[in-house]
Amino acid sequence: MSFEAIKGISDAEVQGKAKVAEAEARARQMLVDAEGAGKAALDAAKSRADSELKLLREKAEKQTAEKTAALDGEMLAEADRLRRAAELKLEDAAALVVERIVGS
Repeated sequence: MSFEAIKGISDAEVQGKAKVAEAEARARQMLVDAEGAGKAALDAAKSRADSELKLLREKAEKQTAEKTAALDGEMLAEADRLRRAAELKLEDAAALVVERIVGS
């Protein structure tokens, strides 16, 4: 084999190794870029989810406060109705006691 042929083979091997090294470097950079993009997308999704959760929590708290206020109003009205009914029965009971005492 001639010296030129051996040199050509050697040069081809060097070039091949250089291309492989370059391809590996590009692949590593692509991986780093993809990981960065994935992390950015994940952070953005987490941020959107946190914002949505905050809005849902605020809405639920508002609805709970409204329902609690409505129930408080209903309970106060019911307590007032029961108090009035008890007052009426108290008057009837007092009248019955007086009637039995005076009637005896």
